[in-house]
Amino acid sequence: MKKFTFKGGVVPPERKELSNECAIKDAFPSTKTVTIPVTMGGAPNQPVVKVGDVVKKGQLIATGDKFMNCPVHASIAGTVKKIGSFMVTTNVEVPCIVIQADEAQETAYMEPLDPFTCDEKDALARIRDAGIVGMGGASFPTHVKLAPPPDKEIEYVLLNAAECEPYLTIDERTLQEETHRVIDGMAIVLRLMGAKGVVALETNKSYIKPILEKEIAECGYSDDITVVLVKTKYPQGAEKNIVKAVLGREIPAGKLPADAGAVIINVGTVAAISDAFRLGKPLIERGLTISGGAVANPCNIRVPVGTVVGDLIPQVFDLFPELTYKIISGGPMMGFAMTNAMFPVAKGTSGVIFLTKKETCDLEEDPCISCGACIHVCPMHLTPVMINRELKAEKLEGAKKFGLMDCIECGCCAYVCPAHVHLVQRFRLGKALVRDEMMAKKAKEAMEAAKAEASQEKK
Repeated sequence: MKKFTFKGGVVPPERKELSNECAIKDAFPSTKTVTIPVTMGGAPNQPVVKVGDVVKKGQLIATGDKFMNCPVHASIAGTVKKIGSFMVTTNVEVPCIVIQADEAQETAYMEPLDPFTCDEKDALARIRDAGIVGMGGASFPTHVKLAPPPDKEIEYVLLNAAECEPYLTIDERTLQEETHRVIDGMAIVLRLMGAKGVVALETNKSYIKPILEKEIAECGYSDDITVVLVKTKYPQGAEKNIVKAVLGREIPAGKLPADAGAVIINVGTVAAISDAFRLGKPLIERGLTISGGAVANPCNIRVPVGTVVGDLIPQVFDLFPELTYKIISGGPMMGFAMTNAMFPVAKGTSGVIFLTKKETCDLEEDPCISCGACIHVCPMHLTPVMINRELKAEKLEGAKKFGLMDCIECGCCAYVCPAHVHLVQRFRLGKALVRDEMMAKKAKEAMEAAKAEASQEKK
């Protein structure tokens, strides 16, 4: 049988056996409080509640009036105790709303809406009103993704079920335990897009294929949705790679999957879409994997958005403190190393990994020997060695020429580098400098335009 894949990539130890047989269990913070970021994808939101307000579960608490805004809702019922800045996954402080739970836990869900009879405009509005974003990590607003420009013809919707990051198994469990929600959500998206659906499942999860096909057949979608096995390799789940592997199409540099006739959507995202229509429930809960060698009882859990990870210890999972060397929000390849566990679970948090020193590679950089190993594994077909060389010489234009802005920060290059060069960190810094330059240029152009306008008015 053909195994769909892409050129490049790496095959790190999977470590999924730690949690892939652990059923998803509901959990609640021991402090009975949640710290909900005001913005979790899209344009910046503004709070619409104030300290002292009593809110219901599912009630709108932050939003904005731009198309790119994605609303945020109360994940528990209770009282707003504080609105202030708190540390989140990216190790920066952002505005958050702290809610203390009450006993009643009243809900304020929307009315259910039939996704197959309602107007397309109303369907997109429902997805926006539910605050649904991509739950694979990027947190891009789903209502924007599902409204491509008129000149982009979408032929396929690809359900990204690869879950190629080591340790993470929440999608794997969701596909097994909540198959109907997943397929129902996928069917809703297909109706909106007028496209065919493909579920891309890595071969290490091939046992789920008959489970999905059975559900697809029972729901009457056999002509619309197929399940394809893609090779188990990292980063198989990256947008450009999965489009190349499944459809054999290249997404041009600087372009989106829509330019290749595809829309990519995550397992958790389609399940949330089903809930938004069938239950009127906003995206207020998040399934995630807790794993790593320092975790005494790895597990898959579902918690209210805004749950502080440290508030789950030790009631939900316990650690070996003497073994905990590094905490990562997300997967070990693309996740963010955190200083401690006192950060909230956001809509895009797929897992939290507690690693031992043996599981990490915390070595000092040696000089690059230009071996080219990074070039062979780069799934974007870039030359990381040259990008690194230009950045070290402070030549941003040269780094851009070699593809800096096309880097997806997957970490394959750093994984194979025999000199342990901190390539991803350097690339992230380089991209930030490029963006700063672009913002400064725009600000300068705006200022010059304003001066020109003022000069014209004087005349």
